[in-house]
Amino acid sequence: MPRDGSRCFGKLLVALVALLIAASPAFAEEAKELNVFSWSEYIPQEVVNGFTKETGIKVVLSTYESNEAMYAKLKLLGAKGYDLVVPSGYFVEVMAQDNLLAKLDKSKIKGLGNLDPASLNQPFDRGNALTIPYMWGTVGLLVNKKAVDVSTIKSWKDLARPEFKGRVLLSDDLRDTFGVGLKACGYSINSTNPDEIKAAYEWLKALKPSVRVFDVTATKQAFISEEVVAGLAWNGDAFIAMQENPDLEFIVPEEGMLIWLDNFAIPAGAEHKENAYKFISYLMRPEVAKLCVEEFNYSTPNKAAEKILEPEYAESKVILLDPEELAKGEVTVNVGKARELYEKYWEQLKAGD
Repeated sequence: MPRDGSRCFGKLLVALVALLIAASPAFAEEAKELNVFSWSEYIPQEVVNGFTKETGIKVVLSTYESNEAMYAKLKLLGAKGYDLVVPSGYFVEVMAQDNLLAKLDKSKIKGLGNLDPASLNQPFDRGNALTIPYMWGTVGLLVNKKAVDVSTIKSWKDLARPEFKGRVLLSDDLRDTFGVGLKACGYSINSTNPDEIKAAYEWLKALKPSVRVFDVTATKQAFISEEVVAGLAWNGDAFIAMQENPDLEFIVPEEGMLIWLDNFAIPAGAEHKENAYKFISYLMRPEVAKLCVEEFNYSTPNKAAEKILEPEYAESKVILLDPEELAKGEVTVNVGKARELYEKYWEQLKAGD
């Protein structure tokens, strides 16, 4: 009897240990869920559906309209609540300094070899320890031919042309709009010089009477409907607007364009990191990256995807820009403490002071 009792106790103990191991976060499989926090109109629903169908992982997609909004919410939540975010390059450093991002285990990401080496090892994340490039693009001038002879539009300064008064669109993104002001004044878009930043503010302030709207969410519609006839445009928005309104033309100013690079990053407190790795790997597939380009018309750093784009996209100088024009552009990077000065002038500009 004691021997049988010991045997039964032993079986019970083994079963109990197995149950505890299965319930332990260190051993339990992640829930089939992925919480993504991304720019609006940036990840096609077709891609989300395909990923869920293949993996069984439900994707909960939340959106934001600016890096500042994304950063503020993630910081408020203590880097929890989301498993994947898509910050622009210049905000990666800010988030890293606040310990909001997890170091990546790139052995868990497939398809990294498809990426253009030029998109990797950027100053904001040397060695891509925290980020993987997703989309890149430019900010240029979008102008309506009915308002002006577009062959005469050469510079960012041309936004102040009298033909455009009251019908100019500026971005509701601080760095984009101040980048244009700095370029118009002959400075770098990443200036930390207080005098140069002030000069950009004064130029933008003088332009203010010509500005109809500051916007990032409905720029395409504003240009298509001709509510505005000149202004800043991301290349993807410009491509769509030009298809709808053939009187629009995308122009690269002689001072050069603004270049942005958006990246996947995993928050430090993400609960479903393994699912995030699976999703990034899915988006690295050429056929999936192709869908993203053809849905939202931004450029992809995925060289394998570029090779299979439909001619309409592969031959577009708006989506795939001339290397010489790109060489004249500047990538937006973190400006450190100077950001406080930018924010001060941005508030004054928007308030009309």
